[in-house]
Amino acid sequence: MKLATYASSDQNCRGRLYPDYANIIRSPFQRDRDRLIHSSAFRRLDGKTQVFAYHEGKNYRTRLTHSIEVAQITRTVCKNLSLNEELGEAIALAHDLGHPPFGHAGERGLNHVMKRFGGFDHNVNSLKIMTKLEQHYPGFEGLNLTWETLEGTVKHNGPVKKISSTYLKEFNRVFDLDLKHFSSLESQVASFADDIAYNNHDIDDGFRAGFFTIAQLRELPFIAAIIDKFDRENPGCPDTVRIYAITRTLIADMVFDLLENTRNNLKKYAVGTSDDVRRQKRFTADFSPQMHLKITLLHEFLKQHFYTHTSVARMDMKSQKIVEELFDAFMNNHKMLPMELRQGIPVAAKDAELAEYVCTYIANMTDVMAVEEHQKLFDVRCRF
Repeated sequence: MKLATYASSDQNCRGRLYPDYANIIRSPFQRDRDRLIHSSAFRRLDGKTQVFAYHEGKNYRTRLTHSIEVAQITRTVCKNLSLNEELGEAIALAHDLGHPPFGHAGERGLNHVMKRFGGFDHNVNSLKIMTKLEQHYPGFEGLNLTWETLEGTVKHNGPVKKISSTYLKEFNRVFDLDLKHFSSLESQVASFADDIAYNNHDIDDGFRAGFFTIAQLRELPFIAAIIDKFDRENPGCPDTVRIYAITRTLIADMVFDLLENTRNNLKKYAVGTSDDVRRQKRFTADFSPQMHLKITLLHEFLKQHFYTHTSVARMDMKSQKIVEELFDAFMNNHKMLPMELRQGIPVAAKDAELAEYVCTYIANMTDVMAVEEHQKLFDVRCRF
């Protein structure tokens, strides 16, 4: 497929931090995607909470299934905008690599305990995983991904205006990711695909959990219109089928809106190259104001009926407590850390340096691993 002039082309790829061979059958961004898929961090996403904890069953989404859904939507939008699908897919698959266990509750916990050390940013942790923690090659740490994939992952939510992370500062000196400007259009598409995926799969998961009914969903006029049309054309369908009609239609509506509004923005901002995209003062890929309003109303509904539901709130409280207590225990006595991790900690490590090791260790746990570590530390009946 011929790429648009504003797409990220293989020929203009800015390369990798370490010299690497050229592959005759795969493009640079294909190789990035494949390295990510084969990484242990990507596999761990299957054990990390999206909203529901790992043990709650019913095939609820995990970070892994969410990332796959984001990648699917990203490929669709990139293809229709003549963008580089392979780069978009790589960024979509990488965008949640750095999330800690227990979803947003775990992230709040880590951000709280790391506040005096600059806080916790899962995008920076994703960068650390891709450039340091994954060790597959003899000549360098990390996966040695292209500049475009690293830049797009770190900046998929927008420019980084304030750098509080020591790791990001140091890495950026070595491999400048142009943090103050917007990322590629492929990266921006992945960001909005993330919004499309999580808003709609939260409708599905919340409904199947029994937190709200289709009758309650009808409170939103745009969803009521979808249900009315579906029921006229398919009378008598069970709610388990109707809910898929709702999410399927909403995803399509959001995708088409994103495509139309992004095309309009490309013309309005006179975007001709990928560098033009980066120099904009705003996202080039975006929803229309009307779609933003619908998404706001949907998010308010989910917040009321799902995200603040008693069972979710209680699990969030327990999850955040586990993360915070693990951090405090390891900071108070780092000899309780695994031996292989302790070997890398300098003898006279300052608190900030030790906190970085502890935070990284916890952030890269699965839900199960965090629970088991907590039991080993605090339950006297549990073997060490």
